Amino acid sequence: MDPFSTESELFAIQSHFQQGQYASVVSYDTSSLSPENHLAANVLVLRAKIALGQAEEVLAETDGAEEPELQAVGALALSETGKAEEAAAKVEELVGGHGENATVQVLGGIVLFRAGNGEEALAVLGKHEGNLEAVALIVQIHLAQNRNDLALKEVSAARRWAQDNLLVNLAEAWVGLRLGGERYQQSFYVFEELAQAPSTSSARTLVSQAVAELHLGRLEEAESALEQAVKAEPQNADAIANLLVLSVISGKDAAAATENLKAVDPSHAFLTDLEEKSALFDKAAQKFSAKVSA
Repeated sequence: MDPFSTESELFAIQSHFQQGQYASVVSYDTSSLSPENHLAANVLVLRAKIALGQAEEVLAETDGAEEPELQAVGALALSETGKAEEAAAKVEELVGGHGENATVQVLGGIVLFRAGNGEEALAVLGKHEGNLEAVALIVQIHLAQNRNDLALKEVSAARRWAQDNLLVNLAEAWVGLRLGGERYQQSFYVFEELAQAPSTSSARTLVSQAVAELHLGRLEEAESALEQAVKAEPQNADAIANLLVLSVISGKDAAAATENLKAVDPSHAFLTDLEEKSALFDKAAQKFSAKVSA
């Protein structure tokens, strides 16, 4: 049965994971699940641990695992520890022998993309057969590649067969934030509904709501959502990064937020991009430096 179906016994734990409620996933009682679903549930628990910063622990738990699913989780944990190229090599080996395995496809796609192999990641994910998480990742990669047209096409195709599924709604909201205009408000409604309901609220959904608020120019509301996110998860790098952005937009001193982000996640994409842009600016500025003749 499709784990995304409301009739699946994996639906609850899967929903917690999709909504970023990682602590709930880790503490989920899997003892009552059918034997055939234990592995899938364990994969979600291990992925949640990685998301909570316990990659080293997951590496130890998956060391020597025979199941391709657990080997894929191990590769993801390895990538999270900063060994992206080594993790990508493990994934390529896994894909060679288990390329039709849904978990290998999804986690392999994540690892390959993080290693800078976007096209290879798309090729692996493109082998899926009705896997909505693979669809969501494909959308994310297209957006990262600034291929909004392909992201929108992927969402539209999934909408025809997945209808009102949470992952499809989220993917459509991501695309909406990129396309802008009236879609900003539509995306906001999706994130707000998740962020404000006690059963679905998490730091991730609050950050998503805040990003939509920023696009709509509602700075106070964005700040409130981000403060809630940081309160719920003080080490959430994305919440801190967006607070930094909010400080800049509001004309406030962003130094404290910048140092906080460096302390929590020194390799965060925002900091990496900022360093690259600063280096390019300095290089360009040198061309216009004043030349004083003696």
